Amino acid sequence: MKPVVVDNNRIFRRVGVILALFLLTISIGVPLLLIFWQSVYPDGQWDWMAPIRTITGQHLSGVLLNSVWLGICVVAVTTLLALPLAWMMAKTRMGQHRWVDVILMIPFMTPPYIGSMGWILFMQKGGYLQQWVPSAASWSELFFSFWGMVLIMSLHLFPFLYLLLRDAIIRIGGNLEEAGAVHGGRAGYRFRRIILPLLLSSYGMGIMLVFVKTIAEFGTPATFGRKIGYYVMTSEIHKYISSWPIDFGKATSLASVLLSVCLVMWYMQSAMSRKFTYRLVGGKGQRSKRYSLRGGAGWLCGLYLALLLILSVGIPYFSIIAASTMKLRGSGLSFDNLTLDHYRELLSWGSVSMKAIGNSLGLSLAASTVAVIIGTGFALTIGKSSSFMQRVIDLFSLLPNTVPGIVMVVGLILFWNSPWMPFTLYNSYGMVVLTYVVLFLPYTVQYVKSSFTQIDGTLFQAGQVFGGKPLYILRRILLPLIIPGMLAGWMMTFTIATRELVGSLLILPPSMQTSATYIFAQFEQGQVSLGMAMAVVTVGMTVLMLLGIEVLNSKRKWNAS
Repeated sequence: MKPVVVDNNRIFRRVGVILALFLLTISIGVPLLLIFWQSVYPDGQWDWMAPIRTITGQHLSGVLLNSVWLGICVVAVTTLLALPLAWMMAKTRMGQHRWVDVILMIPFMTPPYIGSMGWILFMQKGGYLQQWVPSAASWSELFFSFWGMVLIMSLHLFPFLYLLLRDAIIRIGGNLEEAGAVHGGRAGYRFRRIILPLLLSSYGMGIMLVFVKTIAEFGTPATFGRKIGYYVMTSEIHKYISSWPIDFGKATSLASVLLSVCLVMWYMQSAMSRKFTYRLVGGKGQRSKRYSLRGGAGWLCGLYLALLLILSVGIPYFSIIAASTMKLRGSGLSFDNLTLDHYRELLSWGSVSMKAIGNSLGLSLAASTVAVIIGTGFALTIGKSSSFMQRVIDLFSLLPNTVPGIVMVVGLILFWNSPWMPFTLYNSYGMVVLTYVVLFLPYTVQYVKSSFTQIDGTLFQAGQVFGGKPLYILRRILLPLIIPGMLAGWMMTFTIATRELVGSLLILPPSMQTSATYIFAQFEQGQVSLGMAMAVVTVGMTVLMLLGIEVLNSKRKWNAS
């Protein structure tokens, strides 16, 4: 008889796939299914039309149209902001200034509701702009409108689209444009018939993310939108869950409709990506064509970049810092009205604000650590997505990034607060950590997967040839090579978790606050200076921690070299 050979690697892969599917099912799949179930099974009876009846019968169809129209307009404005900048940074010598990319990431690190509060303080009646230019009162009236809200959200989201488009333009070789020029195509014709079709795949992914993040945003509609009377789906869902009388039926109906809109958008993006995906990187290499900026063109590009930086970073952060250092808001901008008392009050030991900071740091550290452990396991299980089950795991792990956060939170509440559960996490510290992990897991999975798929399999084979056991190969070959991806995923999860608002508002225990909910509460209660001081401290701590990790990572690379 022939001896039976047991393939341990195959067994480990199967166990990993089964475990990954189980974890993704109970953490993402079941909560989303419960939303649909609750919305079509109200009062113990099937009613497939209940979500549509809720939208049309409660005068909420206008709110749905508001959300969709807001998403469309923000996509259009972000395109107008990001596409020229991406072309300039990819096709001209301006791309040599790498500090621009660093500064453009500041809006991403800034919570959206803090940016909108900064704009409100700057443009409101008697605000900082009118203190400098008293004749700017008419500008304030124009700003506090729907298009002002679109501008605020676009300035926060355009870095997403910019980075995607810039990288896509860089991958387009200059030989394609030169071939068009040889056949008589002018610059505008070459851009329209060569560059734009090659950008459609990346552009589709970018606008899908921008659209989903826009209709899923809660902070800006809750601050600026409520001020102008513009209500969207997220604010209505939050109202039905957090305000008496609580109505989970209406909340789940709205959540299921919002989820359906996002899934339709995701399907359209997938179809566009399949149709307009081209292979641009080959074995021959390529040379990117760069244009020189001389005279008026150079000045125009520099002015455009400066204006973007002022609008996206300068004005919001000036307002935030100015508001956090004012003694009396009514006294205006003057040196004798500056103080650091708000920071002293904020950082006094044992205060509510210090407890909120501690809660944010503790929750974010716990969530990012758990997410990087689970996400690494998922990424190693997914590998290069060669099998059907691996592709299913990859799709499920990305769902929280394509589903509005408030929808995911509602599903988690329904699941972990169900009466048939043997135990409940709802209204506990563990529920907050679980929610953060589920919401931000895609970042860790994608970063680690990107590092893992770049590793040549011959390295592991060489380790096996020289007698290395699986644990030894994992410790000495695999982990050192994927640690940069794990660290990047950890930093991204930590950064976003420290500023997460909508999930914290819905699932935090009654006596607990985080820095995000503290800022929101202070702004609601009129204590703007304390809220802005907390915003400066929170963003400052996050930046310092990220810089420290980057320094440690740089030292590790230097020692390795």
